[in-house]
Amino acid sequence: MPLIDPAGLRPLELPDTAAAALDRRVRACDRLTMAASESKVRIKDLVRQVMPCTPLTGDLGQADLAVLERYADPRRLLKAGRGRLTALIAKASDNHQGQARAEQWLAAAQAAVELYGEHPAVAFTDLAAEIATEVRLLRAIAAELAAHETERETCYRWTDPAQLARSLPGLAKVGGPAVTAVIGDPDRFPTAAHFKSYLGLAPRASETGNTDRKGQPMSKAGSRLARATLIRAADHARKQDPHLARVYYQQMTERGAEHLKALCVVAARLAERLWTVMHRRMPYVICDTDGNPVTPEQAKHLITEQWTVTEETRRRRRSTKTRAGKAPQQAHTGHDRSHARSADKRGDLPHQRSSDQGPARSSRTLTAHPR
Repeated sequence: MPLIDPAGLRPLELPDTAAAALDRRVRACDRLTMAASESKVRIKDLVRQVMPCTPLTGDLGQADLAVLERYADPRRLLKAGRGRLTALIAKASDNHQGQARAEQWLAAAQAAVELYGEHPAVAFTDLAAEIATEVRLLRAIAAELAAHETERETCYRWTDPAQLARSLPGLAKVGGPAVTAVIGDPDRFPTAAHFKSYLGLAPRASETGNTDRKGQPMSKAGSRLARATLIRAADHARKQDPHLARVYYQQMTERGAEHLKALCVVAARLAERLWTVMHRRMPYVICDTDGNPVTPEQAKHLITEQWTVTEETRRRRRSTKTRAGKAPQQAHTGHDRSHARSADKRGDLPHQRSSDQGPARSSRTLTAHPR
């Protein structure tokens, strides 16, 4: 029986068994995925300490984990030899890697031994033990994640039997269950715009007095998981759907948006399409910009011909702001404090009061920033 919220505005409907189970499995998979990513970063950082010339430049494969679990100490790695190391890598990678990868690990170990020698400040044994622990934790996380993914798929099939969410471009094995768990019953949202606002993908509006400023940054008021899922899906959807490719193209070429901002706009459109698909109970059909259904090959051809952003445009749109930190702010003249608050909190010397500066200083202050 639906519960009525305190304001009495709209009935509050709790999810059924399948929807609640899907929500928990989606959250568990997301949390374990993030834990696995953090563990991989930790392993790479530790390996970089013990072997500065680390060969771990991409994703961590099973062969690399097998090497680190046994021979994270560069001295032991060199003693293992080329033959044993090659056999270990070949077995762990199903013969996809072999001697070439072993040579990279041996070169990194040799460079580490030559660099550090037997200096007591570099605890090879202890660092190797910590790396082996992180590898085992990563394997445990991967095993738990696989179990939750299996159950998530089962719950998703019960919640969305026709797999309508997965019919949208960009929403596949992971994205379909995630957005289905968030949207729940689509009829609880009056329109697609309401669902977009619920996810926090709609721009904020600043309306104060006689001021009405539209086009503010998106509110980010909804589910972080659903918003991130749709933004990641938007990057794939713009390469598959001519409508979404046109939106991305217009944002990049006509609106002056950079890549991430354009993806957020595409994600908002994708959210509206998701609500429409779930509301109508009909799968999504990819069409050209005139509304005619097209095959995936035809859609990609149209995108390549008409809605491909050039590399020159991408270079112009890339942000040139430094990410290291904020630039120091400059104190503008004409904003001096009184003696009671003249000392800055960061330890600056007290400022002179504007009343003590004389008329000449005041006149310069008024014209310091001409417009």
